[in-house]
Amino acid sequence: MANQAPVAWVTGGTGGIGTAICRSLADAGYLVVAGYHNPNKAKTWLETQHADGYKNIELSGVDLADHNACLEGAREIHDKYGSISVLVNCAGITRDGTLKKMSYEQWYEVLDTNLNSVFNTCRSVIEMMLESGYGRIINISSINGRKGQFGQVNYAAAKAGMHGLTMSLAQETATKGITVNTVSPGYIATDMIMNIPEKVREAIRETIPVKRYGTPEEIGRLVTFLADKESGFITGANIDINGGQFMG
Repeated sequence: MANQAPVAWVTGGTGGIGTAICRSLADAGYLVVAGYHNPNKAKTWLETQHADGYKNIELSGVDLADHNACLEGAREIHDKYGSISVLVNCAGITRDGTLKKMSYEQWYEVLDTNLNSVFNTCRSVIEMMLESGYGRIINISSINGRKGQFGQVNYAAAKAGMHGLTMSLAQETATKGITVNTVSPGYIATDMIMNIPEKVREAIRETIPVKRYGTPEEIGRLVTFLADKESGFITGANIDINGGQFMG
């Protein structure tokens, strides 16, 4: 096994926020394994990362809603690169609609991707972290998991559930060298946000006390801080990073 760098598995690593997290961790010396959903997009994405000098970023395609697939994916990462010391759960989707109109499929698809996946990945890495006596798990939630959001009962429930898992797992692993924390971003200037019509975008921006959107790089820096060995006294915490839009 040639790799000597600590290994970080970032689910949803090819998205806007995921990319910034991957790059920030790579800059900090990690061998980063980015999860993806679309193989063709992921291949192009990886070529871009390598062309930009991020040779220590690799890919792993795992169906996060499939428990056995996650177990196998984690084993493959372990066998190829080494024991996973950092897990970042960044994968997520939206299937919005009011409860009155929401289908069972919309509910379960979001719960599977945004919450059940967190159980699956945590369960897949916890034994290797316990064996090594060290680990960092960082779950990317959302401001809407903190305050709720019209038309997002599925998404808000899943994102709130992530922090419940965080607090419970943090207690189980606090004496084992493993920390578990949640990061809850507000509105971040990803392609999804920037593609909203400008008038709507400006109206949203005005609701943010600092009067701007966050950047993916700001999320990446926070995640890398929590992943550091020197951050071992922070566990079971939720850190809001939303420009003051929600405080509680």
